Amino acid sequence: MDLKELTLAFNRFIELKGWYEEDSPKPQTSRNMAQSISIEAAEILELYQWQDEVPDKEALADELADVTLYLLQLANLNKIDLEEAILAKIKKNFQRHWDEE
Repeated sequence: MDLKELTLAFNRFIELKGWYEEDSPKPQTSRNMAQSISIEAAEILELYQWQDEVPDKEALADELADVTLYLLQLANLNKIDLEEAILAKIKKNFQRHWDEE
């Protein structure tokens, strides 16, 4: 599956849950998605608290998936083609000069 297909699959899930409805307990807004990305990213960090390696790779995979799903939804809500944005960013990074230390 590519990012567009993943986005469509996640949208079907959101629709089935009724989260696009006006009275939804989980409104699908850009602000809510941005907050959710940050919260889930903190949960990734929490898995590393006091250790260099995560002993539970399944827990890490779950949190990475959560971040990715919220990111897909944030891009979708803002009509951003995330695949295109990622490729453009990689191209920009190739043109950057990274400080050598």
